[in-house]
Amino acid sequence: MPVNATSAAAPRPLLLAGFPASSWAFALRIWLAMLLALYVSFWLELESPTSAALTVAILALPTRGQGMEKAGYRLLATAIGVIASIAIAGMFSQTGGLLLAVLGIWVGLCAYMAGMLDGNRAYAAALCCITVALIAVEQIDTPLQVFPTGVARGAAIGIGVLAVALVNEVLAAPDYHPVLASRIEALHRRVVELAQGAERGQSPSAAVAASMLHDIAAVRPEIASLTTESSIGTARMAAARSALVDLVSALSLGRMLAALSAKSAPAPDAAGLTAMSRSWVRTEISRKNAQVRSSLDALREGTRPYRAWSAPLYRSRRIAAETGARAGISFTLIAIFFVLTGWPTTELCLALVAVIIGLGSTSPSPRSFTMVAIMASSIACALGGILKYLVFNGVSEFQLLAIGLAPVVIGLGLLISLPNPMLSSLSRLVLVFTLAVLAPTNPQSYDPEVFLVTSLFVCLSTTLVFAAQILLPPLSGDRRVRLLLGEARRELSQSDGGPAHHLAPEEAAFRDAARIEQILTANGPSAIDDQIADEAMRCFDQAEALRRCSAELDLMGQGPLAEAAQAAREALARQNGGAILAAAAALRQAAARSNMPASAAIAVLVAASAAFAPSQSPTDFSQGERP
Repeated sequence: MPVNATSAAAPRPLLLAGFPASSWAFALRIWLAMLLALYVSFWLELESPTSAALTVAILALPTRGQGMEKAGYRLLATAIGVIASIAIAGMFSQTGGLLLAVLGIWVGLCAYMAGMLDGNRAYAAALCCITVALIAVEQIDTPLQVFPTGVARGAAIGIGVLAVALVNEVLAAPDYHPVLASRIEALHRRVVELAQGAERGQSPSAAVAASMLHDIAAVRPEIASLTTESSIGTARMAAARSALVDLVSALSLGRMLAALSAKSAPAPDAAGLTAMSRSWVRTEISRKNAQVRSSLDALREGTRPYRAWSAPLYRSRRIAAETGARAGISFTLIAIFFVLTGWPTTELCLALVAVIIGLGSTSPSPRSFTMVAIMASSIACALGGILKYLVFNGVSEFQLLAIGLAPVVIGLGLLISLPNPMLSSLSRLVLVFTLAVLAPTNPQSYDPEVFLVTSLFVCLSTTLVFAAQILLPPLSGDRRVRLLLGEARRELSQSDGGPAHHLAPEEAAFRDAARIEQILTANGPSAIDDQIADEAMRCFDQAEALRRCSAELDLMGQGPLAEAAQAAREALARQNGGAILAAAAALRQAAARSNMPASAAIAVLVAASAAFAPSQSPTDFSQGERP
């Protein structure tokens, strides 16, 4: 019996101690890059060699392009943070409480910017906050040391970046574009299956469609790393972006086809219009699928795509502002707590508080991140103590430092490579906190009092951030969902298309998909609520239908069909399915009388009438926030 090629099992990767060879290579690269960064820092007698090791831990990413993209943003954010530290320390160093207030405003501003960005750009915004914390806050009593401290930190980070780049190049770290192409191809197969099901009369649930949009939009932050991967990285990034935009467009067309298939058409004229619309949608789906395949070929070959779409990110200023305000107030409250207690040498703890708040602002759930940080800090303090007083135990030779670090760095590197996001994030934080607690120097310090104070402040900082989040809770997932859905409804009610009016329909659809991705991630990995999915997809379908109709009707602004086109626009403004279908019939008659082509406009109007059918009226669960 012949073996079905599609069902043949893929070759299993080579495993060693339960981890694939690629994970071992990744962990080994982290360890070697960290040793190189520390060795060069010791040789140059830098003031902050720990920052070089921490840079390696932060840039520990499986592919070359991902690491270099994050490295670029890390260098840029460090430069901005150093400049801000000098400015803040220079203007407010003698103002006491005003300095803490300014630092709180800076933390809130950075958290706001992190909420307006995604991927490594959001990390860069958070790092601007972290850099000020590690320079200005730690030198709060010695403002004249801000500049040399900033220069030393910048030099150490530069060495860490160069160490990562060199090790990745020498050990041939893999490129990311083959992985990205495989992911996009898998998403394309899912979109094709959805359209095929719609052709057979199978209508996928809103939760399934929303999940597919989430998976497509989630790839967006990762394609930026292609620019730093090779000289043709810019072309590959444009191809990947175009493929994602066309995937969203193809999925929306599949949804249109499913809605048309489910629509009842008792009148012969309506049946003819529906058949025309189905035929047009099928043609458009085939065209979009061909464009996705073309973009995938361009991605693999490193050539420019047929058209370089932009893939705009949806930005909720309301959510970002609330997140930034909470972050700034939390930092200020903790600073006031330290002032009231009068504890000496609390600069390190306050700096770590800003670090945790800054990193938490890049997460959909800051409280969950803080809980992970609490666990990571406890584990890191124990690992740091074991390394310092049981493994090293007073030695100062670099060779012994390298051997002692190997089990911890390589072991945590293996865990970072796991697909489990929770375990991977925890392991990365443990590695970062362990290096911060261990603080490798030349010669190595073994003062137990310093180690205990550092460990205490590391654990205290995470605990205080968690206490501040209990007193002033971060924006909840349900609140985020309500705000995002409310913004979607308000844009749907605007005749000009809202903030996305300047975008092409395909680009605006991707922006809406990015909003759905944010809705689905607002409550973490929990299953999506069916009512939320229905409401989100209803807004997505109707907004997409309105944009397509407007684009087609704009082509008829002048000529014999202008009057019928204007009547169609008025029907669209009422968002009534029956009126839109009547406008489509009137436009068909006007086109027949004038012998003018209008099949595309008629088809999208019929599809819009299905999207605004009364049976698809939403359940209003927004607690009165619907405009």
